[in-house]
Amino acid sequence: MSFQSKYTNILHYLFIGILLVGLYLTTFINYLLFHSLVEIFSIVVAFSFFTVTWTSRNYIKNQYLLFIGIAYLFIAFLDLLHTLAYKGMPIFTDYEYYANQLWIGARYLESLTLLVAFYFLRFDKELNTEKVFFAYTIITSILVMSIFYWKIFPVCFVDGKGLTAFKIISEYLICLYLMISLILLFKTKNRFELNIYHFLILSIFCTIVSELAFTFYVNNYGLSNLVGHYFKLFSFYLIYKAIIETGIQKPYKIIFKELDASNKKLNKEIGARIKSEKNRERVIKKLEAALAAVKTLSGLLPICAKCKKIRDDEGYWNRIESYFHKHSDIKFSHGMCSDCMDEMYGDEEWYQKGKKKGKF
Repeated sequence: MSFQSKYTNILHYLFIGILLVGLYLTTFINYLLFHSLVEIFSIVVAFSFFTVTWTSRNYIKNQYLLFIGIAYLFIAFLDLLHTLAYKGMPIFTDYEYYANQLWIGARYLESLTLLVAFYFLRFDKELNTEKVFFAYTIITSILVMSIFYWKIFPVCFVDGKGLTAFKIISEYLICLYLMISLILLFKTKNRFELNIYHFLILSIFCTIVSELAFTFYVNNYGLSNLVGHYFKLFSFYLIYKAIIETGIQKPYKIIFKELDASNKKLNKEIGARIKSEKNRERVIKKLEAALAAVKTLSGLLPICAKCKKIRDDEGYWNRIESYFHKHSDIKFSHGMCSDCMDEMYGDEEWYQKGKKKGKF
């Protein structure tokens, strides 16, 4: 790494550090300001993630990224409602803890999305983007209606008591789904460009830490709540680095990763087929040679009616065993039939005794 690159990286991380400190200082002015800034950043990142994947949906072959890219639009919408409904915001005044319910709803949607997405990645299922978009529209609508209209979504926070059992158990379940997603992501890392894979791993890890932090707080403005939102900020920043920055600066890493993998697989298959073709050619040559040898013994053979010698192409008479030995792999073992034995020796009894003794 050159000095210029190191200097640029130092300035980059210094700037991020200043922003994080400045963000913390806003809590002394108004916690709602801190919360709104964090949530707005995550909403913008999630919406940008959707924009990048949706506009590239005809080229992206990684169905995992395409699936979660669509889902993050609806996660962004729930986070927007969460921000507007946060305690102290003068918008939804009939109930102070809509935000807690919206948070759990959004995190369930996010964690289950990250888990289900591996179905399309592992089995190479072709994604129908319009159907996925419609399905998420229905799910999100039902979720919002259950909170604001039907009011059947379980209570997540009780003033003066803190988190409900449903909220705490839900956070642990969400962490479990995210842990499974981490394991599956590790097993399929060859399907991702290396930097994108690392950023996604870190992003999911930060989300898990964020969810764990949200199992402790007893006050919507407390320290645990603050830590949870910081790690949510880190999580979405890593998504930004993985998808949005890469998608804008180096789009081929997202769009052509799967194509490159397909080309490598195709080249490997071509190599195997070439090798198989060469083996087939060798077998064909051996068969042709064998066929040629068989053909030398086909046709009419001039054979002597008395001594049974065979005349070759040069006009010479050869003993039958010599001819076959020359033109094939046949080997002869000599013996004598009983008729010839009688003709030569004329004593059948003598012949049988000799046969028993192994003379013939």
